[in-house]
Amino acid sequence: MENNNTSKHHYFYSVGLSYKKADAEIRGKFSLDAAAKTRLLEQAKTEGIESLIVTSTCNRTEIYGFAEHPFQLIKLICENSQGSVEAFQKVGFVYKNQEAISHMFRVGTGLDSQILGDFEIIAQIKSSFSQSKSLGLANAFMERLVNAVIQASKKIKTDTEISSGATSVSFAAVQYIFKNVEDIGNKNILLFGTGKIGRNTCENLVKHTKNEHITLINRTKAKAEKLAGKLNLVVKDYSELHLELQKADVVVVATGAQNPTVDKAILNLKKPLLILDLSIPKNVNKDVEEIEGVTLIHMDYLSQITDETLENRKKHIPAAEAIIEEIKEEFITWTKGRKFAPTINALKAKLNAIKNSELDFQSKKILNFNEEQAEIISARIIQKITTHFANHLKDDDTMVDESIEWIEKVFKIGTTTK
Repeated sequence: MENNNTSKHHYFYSVGLSYKKADAEIRGKFSLDAAAKTRLLEQAKTEGIESLIVTSTCNRTEIYGFAEHPFQLIKLICENSQGSVEAFQKVGFVYKNQEAISHMFRVGTGLDSQILGDFEIIAQIKSSFSQSKSLGLANAFMERLVNAVIQASKKIKTDTEISSGATSVSFAAVQYIFKNVEDIGNKNILLFGTGKIGRNTCENLVKHTKNEHITLINRTKAKAEKLAGKLNLVVKDYSELHLELQKADVVVVATGAQNPTVDKAILNLKKPLLILDLSIPKNVNKDVEEIEGVTLIHMDYLSQITDETLENRKKHIPAAEAIIEEIKEEFITWTKGRKFAPTINALKAKLNAIKNSELDFQSKKILNFNEEQAEIISARIIQKITTHFANHLKDDDTMVDESIEWIEKVFKIGTTTK
């Protein structure tokens, strides 16, 4: 599948890495914050890449876009993150054309999520597409594909039970706390950072524990106050973090920092402490485990849930895959039609030119020539001929590029794709 919006040597790729082969530490090196994503997109424009979107979540960093070679996209990721090409080669993936399209459908519909049926990624894809479009980096192909993935995501969520039941990293965090901390309703809980997973965890804790001893700290205090206002919680200044850590029985860390913000040096403990690090990159230094009584749990551990909810979700994978195939097939049909439409239009124009020339010649040669009837008959013949060619090009077994080249050569027509 070539990109009709650029040259014939640009292909659609999906490149990136995910939880499947890259652990949290590696994913952290390749993660892209908002500023890095903007830099990446601006760099792509200067390097002649005309259409791409980039997503970076706790579980994956991926680019979907057009390029002559996938290394152009890999380079963009590495140059705008702390990752290296060597590390990418060990854990990264490259999908091309049909495989890249299929991968994007599976990611956007939650089938490729670390927790099956987690649909949060589709919001990321929507947001990423909007940003790319605002910068002029989203062509018609990309827009149609993103809309198709969104359509599939909605239909799967509505028509199947693949996202039924409460299962997410935030829910798993709360489950873990319940199972491992006695009398949780009377314990001091500190939420450091108000990222999405942290917010969800906090809301679940309030809902299920009725705990009135939850404190929020965020670098930007206004964000913490906004969340605290909804849940009636206490907010402390970032400067008081070290004091609040000493008081806490449970700490949930969910910041967006690129380097650890909690380490052994900041802890001065006189009692056991459970720390849940729900951040990518990791925001809690491993050295905290050197302190007696400290238990450190990372989100990758929490994601390894195999409870009844997930087992039930797996039963709905075939139905979800059937929906994907249906919508993906519609998209593929559109791309094929879009690809050969200029050739069919040029062929029709060429045949009409031949027809007009011949009718003009015959009208001068034949007495009482019925030009109107001849026009009707010849137009029908042209329509039947072009329909035969179009059906041939639509056929799954057709080598579309070779057929287009052959048609253009035989009829001596040229096309300009836009």
